[in-house]
Amino acid sequence: MKVYLLWHTHELTDDFGTHDEEKLIGVFSSAEKANDTIKRYKNLEGFRDYPLNCFMIDEYEMDKPTNWKEGFFTVRWTE
Repeated sequence: MKVYLLWHTHELTDDFGTHDEEKLIGVFSSAEKANDTIKRYKNLEGFRDYPLNCFMIDEYEMDKPTNWKEGFFTVRWTE
């Protein structure tokens, strides 16, 4: 079984510098349902200020790991 995660991502500059701001909008049972949600959200306040390609759909197979199979490490920024 597959699921589809719908994200809205855009670059944001604030007091912490420039970084990506990501919002998980939802998890859907089909790409069609995720796309229907994009159609509803694209004209809402905030979302309408960014291009349509800020919406992204990621497809995942249920019950199967996708990332981090070899662990992870954290990079710490210092000034």
